[in-house]
Amino acid sequence: MKTRFARKDDIERKWYVVDAQEMVLGRLAVKIATYLRGKHKPIFTPNVDTGDFIVVVNAEKVRLTGRKMDQKVYYRHSNYPGGLRAETAREIIQNKPEKLIEEAVWGMLPKNRLGRKMIGKLKVYKGADHPHAAQQPEKLSVQ
Repeated sequence: MKTRFARKDDIERKWYVVDAQEMVLGRLAVKIATYLRGKHKPIFTPNVDTGDFIVVVNAEKVRLTGRKMDQKVYYRHSNYPGGLRAETAREIIQNKPEKLIEEAVWGMLPKNRLGRKMIGKLKVYKGADHPHAAQQPEKLSVQ
């Protein structure tokens, strides 16, 4: 038996829509990262982007367990002295809830040019509406 490796011509990309309402952030991010990477397909090849497009709606209604809403802190630095900025998960959900899901998924993807290509297929929206109806996305259930 020979191992088949995926090529760009072999890949068929689908579109999926995920409703993040009342979903736990980490469990949601794992499922999204799996589909972005293409690990759910039998044709999965580690060095080829075989993943699908994911549209996440209702990002502001995602849930964190325990006291993470106030205790989980996201840091960034401007590379200038004294440029460390910190935001809690609650502040991020109030200001830009899309960022919370994007950062959780990015943490689960490879940190190379392939991972950057994969994260580009993730579309996250604050409300229930999205502009990707023309792609006819299937509903993806995440338990």
